[in-house]
Amino acid sequence: MKNEKKPELLKFSMRLKELRKESGLKQIQMAEILKCTWSHYQKIEYGQINISIIMLMDIADYFNVTTDYLLGRSDQRNEM
Repeated sequence: MKNEKKPELLKFSMRLKELRKESGLKQIQMAEILKCTWSHYQKIEYGQINISIIMLMDIADYFNVTTDYLLGRSDQRNEM
């Protein structure tokens, strides 16, 4: 049970990876944008760690999506 990834983290990591790839960015570029190390970003994208609220908002702002979309609470990318 200890090594199991939480479904919420998996949904977030899947959406983050999808958005990054749609934008044509590499993981190292995302790490630079978020001002973190490449290994830290990898752990975020692989669903291995939680992120701060500030980083969540930075990601949402960068990709122009809602935090609910990133978190898998909505399938709608933008607010109406």
